[in-house]
Amino acid sequence: METKETQNGILEGVIWKQLLLFFFPILIGTFFQQLYNTVDTVIVGQFAGKEALSSVGGSSAQIINMVVGFFTGLTAGGTVLISQAYGASHRKRLEDALHTSYAFGILGGIGLGVIGVAAAPLILEAMNTPAELMEMSTLYIRVYFSGLVFVFIYNMGAAILRAIGDSKRPLYYLVVCCIVNIVLDLLLVLYFGLGVLGVAVATLVSQAISAVLVTWALMYKVDSMALSVRKIRIHREVLKNMLQIGFPSGLQASMYSISNMIVQAALNLLGVDTMAAWTAYGKIDSIFWMINSSFGIALTTFVGQNFGAGKWDRVRKGTRVCLGMAVGTAVCLTAFLMMTGRYLLGIFTGDAVVVEIGMTMMYSIAPAFVMFVFIEIFSGSLRAQGYTFVTTVISVLGVCVFRIIWVGLITPGKGLQWIVACYPISWVMCAALVSGYYFYKQKRIIARMEG
Repeated sequence: METKETQNGILEGVIWKQLLLFFFPILIGTFFQQLYNTVDTVIVGQFAGKEALSSVGGSSAQIINMVVGFFTGLTAGGTVLISQAYGASHRKRLEDALHTSYAFGILGGIGLGVIGVAAAPLILEAMNTPAELMEMSTLYIRVYFSGLVFVFIYNMGAAILRAIGDSKRPLYYLVVCCIVNIVLDLLLVLYFGLGVLGVAVATLVSQAISAVLVTWALMYKVDSMALSVRKIRIHREVLKNMLQIGFPSGLQASMYSISNMIVQAALNLLGVDTMAAWTAYGKIDSIFWMINSSFGIALTTFVGQNFGAGKWDRVRKGTRVCLGMAVGTAVCLTAFLMMTGRYLLGIFTGDAVVVEIGMTMMYSIAPAFVMFVFIEIFSGSLRAQGYTFVTTVISVLGVCVFRIIWVGLITPGKGLQWIVACYPISWVMCAALVSGYYFYKQKRIIARMEG
């Protein structure tokens, strides 16, 4: 592994080049990770019908995103500690954070997996899932959650590798596992005719392979630290610091998911066609989220290491440069999606009614993508410096609470466009508040560090 070179590059290299060198492997890796579910939805949508499509990507996807998003937010605390310790060349802190993070991932995956398997029907009913989709949706969730520990281990391990500057290995492992997933999807759905069960099993097996590969890399392929099975345990002080940083991020991620579940529940009342359109649109919509989150991860590692090394000027400059690149990308992508949306929706379903509903969603939401960039970049920069509380409060109030009020009081009886309008409105509000807080807080951080 290029430990020394990567460290010197992040701490001393040309900022925009270092961000892009780190960004592209993350983006490609995120693409392949997203491809797991995208392939599932394409195959079941084309060969098992819109009911199967809705079961894999409707309420089921929202529940999965909530749980995985919450855990991923929690792990941000561990990766921030690791990136700061790596930038400061503090070996002991690095090793303790590594083993605590891994223990936390294993325990979290097992615990939440059991809860998810048991509670799946109750949660689906609470989301107004149509009766004809309950059996397939419950099956998909239960199979997925039975292997949740593999999802958590991979996400934790990949985040640790990225925190020390290695964004290539997670990409290689995802490419391998995505190929496995596609082959199993085709085999289990087309040849054996297992439908929703087939894609669920294919995803579980692929995620198990990715978990094994990333664990192997951390045990044998990283020069700066080594994962030891015997040392995997919770270090209380590390866990405390990890949760102080990570819990607000996890709460923020889960609030986004909860608000999406509330919107999903409202859309479910509009019928299977709307659910299928929302599922298909969500896969297209995910292109933006993959790019945006990849910029955020790249910046968090960049800022975390430079913050740990005391390079305050690079912290500020890196944030500005990343913001500019992310905004430009969001504008171009929005234009592309608006022009090609009808064709892209047709990849997932041949139902003309579903496609038209999906286009209504796209015209209502996509033009506001650029506003979320400010939330992602400024929150990511502050998170890497150890400050997450205020941005979390802004997100909870501006996203979750606002959408609950909107769906509960404004949209009843008003149809699809009114329901999805809560997305652009909440992004505009949160972007303004997070941006203002970032500039205020950054001045205080720099003044204290240099004082």
